[in-house]
Amino acid sequence: MRFGVAIGILHLDFFIHGARSLKEKRRVVKSLISQIRNKFNCSIAETDYLDLWQRVHITVCVVSNESKFTNTQLNEIAKYASNHAEAEMLDYRIEML
Repeated sequence: MRFGVAIGILHLDFFIHGARSLKEKRRVVKSLISQIRNKFNCSIAETDYLDLWQRVHITVCVVSNESKFTNTQLNEIAKYASNHAEAEMLDYRIEML
């Protein structure tokens, strides 16, 4: 039996201009993560800059049986995330495994 699995990882870096505390940052991050998770049905978590008020690193994972679908989905997520009102996307990177 042959299994075709395409795993894609998306790294997103953001700057939150209005955050003056970790509480404000968490509110923005929670909103962003919830919106992405609900719209795209993916695994997502904040993975770096946990103690910095204005920086956010989020990692997204998509698993599919087609690499084209996985790559397209990750690009759509990056585009969607770049339009968030309270977080400015600084950079993103896609890894295919």
